Amino acid sequence: MNDTPTAKPKHGMLNFLLDFGPLLLFFVASKLGSSDADPKQGAIVGTGTFMVAIVIAVIVSKWKIGKISPMLKLTAALGVFFGALTLWFHDERFIQIKPTLIYAFFGLLLIGGWVRGKALLRYVLEAAYDGLDDKGWLKLSLNWGLFFAALATANEAMRATLSFDLWLTLKVWGVTIITFLFAMANIPMLLKHGLKLGDEPNVPPQG
Repeated sequence: MNDTPTAKPKHGMLNFLLDFGPLLLFFVASKLGSSDADPKQGAIVGTGTFMVAIVIAVIVSKWKIGKISPMLKLTAALGVFFGALTLWFHDERFIQIKPTLIYAFFGLLLIGGWVRGKALLRYVLEAAYDGLDDKGWLKLSLNWGLFFAALATANEAMRATLSFDLWLTLKVWGVTIITFLFAMANIPMLLKHGLKLGDEPNVPPQG
């Protein structure tokens, strides 16, 4: 009998598609569905596409991975809620406010947990970083808490000063790139606290 533990299957690319696919489809649908006659049409088309895509992502996650991550649950709940408001009122502001609420929520949650000595990010990422010690999780939680607080502030500044199209472009591409760069910047610190090389890069929830 072989008593060697079976390695957990990796779902890096699938997780990436489930987490960011709906957002990218929203961007594409908003661009393709835009109309000079009705500036809000692109946002409405994109919102409907996102709502369908996020529901499909939840179903696929449960089917292929066997579970739905906390990140995907929150994104789906807020996406459908604010999407429904957007379609009902035909007001694109609900789309722009959602990221601020998500960023602020996670920023307060992670920083609050750090103050109490609790690394809440461990539960959000489901201990994805194998070997990381408690001190490393605390540092990572604080770093991401501050990062989310900065994103919430930046999103409000962009929402107040930029057109919807420019805001959308920066939200999809700019924030995604910055988030991955920030995740990579944390790796040296994580290695000092026990992170094992070869783990999948993971990032907290996006709005």
